[in-house]
Amino acid sequence: MLDNYKKLENGVITQIEREPFDYNFEYSDNYNKLGEIGTRMGYLRLGHLIGSIGFVPESIMDIGYGNGDFLKACQNIIPKCYASDVSVYPAPEGCEFVSDPGSVKVTVATFYDVLEHYHDIYDIKNIQADYIVVSLPHCHNFSDEWFENWKHRKPNEHLWHFNAESLVNFMSEVGYDVINITNVEDIIRKNNLDYSNILTGVFKKK
Repeated sequence: MLDNYKKLENGVITQIEREPFDYNFEYSDNYNKLGEIGTRMGYLRLGHLIGSIGFVPESIMDIGYGNGDFLKACQNIIPKCYASDVSVYPAPEGCEFVSDPGSVKVTVATFYDVLEHYHDIYDIKNIQADYIVVSLPHCHNFSDEWFENWKHRKPNEHLWHFNAESLVNFMSEVGYDVINITNVEDIIRKNNLDYSNILTGVFKKK
């Protein structure tokens, strides 16, 4: 294992010593550069979510909503949409901003490209949701050399790294059973390598 990293018993890899990272307006605004790709990703995520749980949820909270592309897709079909983020980037019009994501009970909570940024991933225990969806970089950790040069190893920004097994283990620890684990976002977020790029899991509260 690289210096300043350790692997937990559940298989999750974490950075040990950290420096603060600034999630400012510009950080979220950068997602607008994706243009139509961001819109397509929002609808892909929505379709995968609904197909996985088998119904259209009454309410959803997108935690770490970025520029709001996913919530804009949700508003077309989900009655109540909540938005929570540490950035000052405004939530999409019609979505209720929530400063404390654990303060509102929802059918589904989503963490798209978010959980790896958390200071303490176990804060997810505070979320009141029947279902949780997590999408994050797929850390295969083939070797120390691979991990050191992996494009998603971003010190102080990405603090936690998961593969499929460790994500399932972690979510079980916080009270959720796995419905499915996929690499569905690779349809859009593909790379030119022979292994998957993005890991997505859908989980149901035990």
